[in-house]
Amino acid sequence: MPTDRFSTRMGAAIPAVTAAQMREIDRIAIEETGPNLFQMMENAGRSLAMATIERLGTHRRTVFVLAGSGGNGGGGICAARHLANHGVDVTLVLADEQKLGEVPSQQLAVYRSTPGALLSPDQLDGAGAHIVVDALIGYSLNGEPRGPVADLIAFANTRSEQAISLDVPSGIDATSGEAPGDHVTASLTVTLALPKTGLDSRAVGRLELADIGIPRAVYERAGVTVPATAFGVGYRTRIKPS
Repeated sequence: MPTDRFSTRMGAAIPAVTAAQMREIDRIAIEETGPNLFQMMENAGRSLAMATIERLGTHRRTVFVLAGSGGNGGGGICAARHLANHGVDVTLVLADEQKLGEVPSQQLAVYRSTPGALLSPDQLDGAGAHIVVDALIGYSLNGEPRGPVADLIAFANTRSEQAISLDVPSGIDATSGEAPGDHVTASLTVTLALPKTGLDSRAVGRLELADIGIPRAVYERAGVTVPATAFGVGYRTRIKPS
């Protein structure tokens, strides 16, 4: 069910936004004020990697990062690089490398310099992982997932012990919380900048909010009031529906 407000463990009230509102916030940042898309993607990917490392604990286990072709996928590619840099046995799986956007392609070029592996969806027969990181769709869902993305959603749900989703579990509508088709069932969702109204869903699991460096003035231009205490002293904070 959609909700318009979440709260932190310290009681700070965090407004939720629809997918359309988040697109406008991103547009203002990218076109008018900064930070640029690469900077926000880098911040998102690092937070996602940190959350994954915390879940791994001291165990050296396999992680598969499933990445789409848009900004959400770029965050996943960035996370894969940070995981590889920190000694994690990581494999990046691209839903469709030929459709990668410009900035995600830049992230992929950097990832290629790490020891991390790179596979396509048709190379996954028999594969499995301790953790699957879901960076396939984010808030940009447009109808029922199909093709390689749908196949990778099934992989996330059946070939791993747990899934960690970036921003929104793939297949879940960011605004309504509904699923028009198959969707990832996450144990943890790391949502970006602000929570989305559809994140009051069982598919979300534990919910954390990650700061990706967007200034408060950007939110104000978009008509959203964000408290200065939203993140406390860190860059990720646990939140729940109010």
